[in-house]
Amino acid sequence: MFKSNNLVARIFERQIRTPPPGTSVHCARQFYENLVPSYTIYDVECPDLSFRKFTDDGLYLISFSRNHPKLIVYRPAWLSFSCDGQDCDTHDLPLKAKKFESFFTQLYCISLALSNEPICKDFFLYMERNQFGLFATSSGQIHDAPPTEGAVQGIPLIETITFHLVRLEDGVILDEKVFRNDFINLAHNMGVFLYDDLLAIVSLRYQTIHILQVSDSGNLVDVRAIGAFCGEDDELFLTSNSQKLLSSESPEGRSLNVFCQSMAPNGKSKQSQSVVNNAENALTDNLPVPENPFLSGIKQRLLSFIFRRIWNEETDPILRLQCLKKKFYFHFQDYVDLLIWKVQFLDRHHLLIKFGSMDGGVSRNTDQHPAFFAVYNMEAAEFVAFYQNYADELYFLFEQFADHFHAPSKNSLHVNFISSHSNNIYALEQLRCIKNKSNSFSQFVKKTLVSLPFTCQSQSPSPYFDQSLFRFDEKLISATDRHRQSTDHPIKFISRRQPKFPKFKIKPGPEAGSGDGQAKKISSFLFHPNLPLAISVQQTLFPQESVVNIHFRR
Repeated sequence: MFKSNNLVARIFERQIRTPPPGTSVHCARQFYENLVPSYTIYDVECPDLSFRKFTDDGLYLISFSRNHPKLIVYRPAWLSFSCDGQDCDTHDLPLKAKKFESFFTQLYCISLALSNEPICKDFFLYMERNQFGLFATSSGQIHDAPPTEGAVQGIPLIETITFHLVRLEDGVILDEKVFRNDFINLAHNMGVFLYDDLLAIVSLRYQTIHILQVSDSGNLVDVRAIGAFCGEDDELFLTSNSQKLLSSESPEGRSLNVFCQSMAPNGKSKQSQSVVNNAENALTDNLPVPENPFLSGIKQRLLSFIFRRIWNEETDPILRLQCLKKKFYFHFQDYVDLLIWKVQFLDRHHLLIKFGSMDGGVSRNTDQHPAFFAVYNMEAAEFVAFYQNYADELYFLFEQFADHFHAPSKNSLHVNFISSHSNNIYALEQLRCIKNKSNSFSQFVKKTLVSLPFTCQSQSPSPYFDQSLFRFDEKLISATDRHRQSTDHPIKFISRRQPKFPKFKIKPGPEAGSGDGQAKKISSFLFHPNLPLAISVQQTLFPQESVVNIHFRR
């Protein structure tokens, strides 16, 4: 839309020209080419905090105390000062500019955790409509956990995991949800996904997807649990039928006794008698049978969907049987052993579920483990799609409709402008360039789809990460919320319209650079979603030190 790069000329041009329909917001975002965080204050004096992120609406900065289990919330402000001279731009900034409090106002500081339950500093989800924040505290992991009925062996145990719903306006804790003797992957929101007012929490240890609803009054309401049972009446149906089956007076109960006795050489066996006794005791004491012969409800539905899909591939009975032997029965145990790794909402009724082996569910690097993707309809309690992690069909869907996989909340307008290869030509060119350089298309697809299901609220909506406006080195900085290997050289942001000169630079760490070149340093960046304001934090692991810089438009 704009022909000139001068800010005043752009404002005047905006008054006399009308942008094409549906592009007014994109044209307005082009002003960020002129409004950039071009000035840096190095080594800011700030409290010893662990900064998490800005909320997507930019109203709050979330941080945690390092040595105490406390939540500290700030309101972004702006440096203000006065000068006596006429040309204030040439004057040095006052001494108070080196203080963190000059840019941020502390709203409150509250304690969330108990002494043995520290705050998970990598976990935070924000509900923009109600300005609610979801935080988590947890006790330590127990890797050699004793066997428990219904739990998957080999997955660590956390004695207590507590989710806290906080009203960020005043810091009031509205509700809490506690999971005991479970394992939920809280790192970078991996095990929890928020869509509008719905929460999906994945219990890796018990292979259950807990669906909760956040009410406007601030309550965490249980909606359903998908795992052992999928439908609302599944448990009632199985319980009533198991009582009929275990009743010794019923034909089913007599058949069970005859079957157990026939398993012994002389019609009698201590083991078979023990099975019958356990079943009868379970019925008398209203306890479940010690060894459940059934698979979980979600695993039953997955196997039936795979079977029906393979069944419908062939119409000839002989070819159909051969196809079932090759594709289903041969891999039957592999399907049975699949575990739920990760879940995300596609909409209010459909979940994208990632299945894989036990090793990949606990480790952070899942690239080398076989995986499958499935789409599950919660209302109908059935699967509607199933793909391997190198399926061409899923990749082409992901390439064309990547924004649908992000599943942005309808109440958040900021996340609609996060660049992806389905809404940005530069991101698409970058993806196709990687695809052309790849030696194996299947390996490329597997590496591309490893990010699915997407981690909730893991990308910054800042306009400076808009690839239609700026170009930058994604190895050093990106919209994804992750620590990066630090560099002593400034990170350049280059305008797409004027690629010859960088628009601004972001340099983490001290202004003169680090004196110890051998020390391992990592950096994290927090960009405000709509202001020319950013925080860079450079951390040195040994010794443990951190340098906080503030980048803003002077």
